[in-house]
Amino acid sequence: MTGIDQFIHDLPKCELHVHLEGTLEPDMKFALAARNAIDIGHKTVEEIRASYDFTDLPSFLDIYYSGMAVLLTEQDFFELTYAYLEKARGENILYAEMFFDPQAHTARGVEFGTVIKGIRRAQQEAERDLGIASQLIMCFLRDQSAGYAMATLLDSLPYKDWIVGVGLDSDEKDNPPIKFEAVFARARREGYRLTMHCDVNQQDSTDHIWQCLDRIGVGRIDHGVNSLDDTALAGEVAKRGLALTVCPVSNAFVTDGTQAWAIKKMLDLGMKVTLNSDDPAYFNAYLEENFRVVQKELDLDRAALTQLSRNAFESSWLPEDRKAAYLAKLPA
Repeated sequence: MTGIDQFIHDLPKCELHVHLEGTLEPDMKFALAARNAIDIGHKTVEEIRASYDFTDLPSFLDIYYSGMAVLLTEQDFFELTYAYLEKARGENILYAEMFFDPQAHTARGVEFGTVIKGIRRAQQEAERDLGIASQLIMCFLRDQSAGYAMATLLDSLPYKDWIVGVGLDSDEKDNPPIKFEAVFARARREGYRLTMHCDVNQQDSTDHIWQCLDRIGVGRIDHGVNSLDDTALAGEVAKRGLALTVCPVSNAFVTDGTQAWAIKKMLDLGMKVTLNSDDPAYFNAYLEENFRVVQKELDLDRAALTQLSRNAFESSWLPEDRKAAYLAKLPA
């Protein structure tokens, strides 16, 4: 490794935007399909990888959701989660907040408890054996009904001590944040923290971000690059200290580039921008590679890279004493 690449590898890191289902590597997908006797239409791991042909968010989501068919048992979810946490720890990620999409599984007849019990067991074993801590964020699918989201929220309540917050993901077109206003209000009353995806260059992007701020009252914004399209909006995001969980390599697959320029501008504006991997098995880039890509594109120095990591730890949904312990590990 070069000096800067070694610095990135050694830098203590925190990931706030990674979808567990998006860490399903082709080799695991192939193995689970065989174990669960599911025909996925591919004969080899290479065929699976070659099928990842998408150019925008809807085409990605079609492939993404179909791939989840191999996840059926508690052990499947355990193996999926543990594999991500093991990979993350190898990149010196010390703490992660991971999204999961229960509706993508309950809609297939997999019980909520099956999903979360497998994930929880992997979290506990990874923290004990690997030294990586993590928390779960439950996402609602925005292209499903608000009623289904509310039912999923109610399903989560027996496990609420295992879930730190709720989010909103999937196809944004014609599915604004306010569609789920009542669901998120109930989630807040239950003690969950709130975040929402505002994907890059989607229909009504800036309006959706304003809704997140003024109607939903989120604590973070996932993606959020288009906050820069509105000077007042960018100023309000900065004023509130809201983290933006930007995913540069992911952006390059579903838009016209990494949007690294936006990361630089956010840093310059004092916004709490963070780097994340999103769905790394589909974009072939975990967090460390996202740091490398942005560093090369922007020629960031060590201080800027450290600031990105500091932003993530500071924006995590950890108690203040645990945040402080992680922040103390960062280089001066």
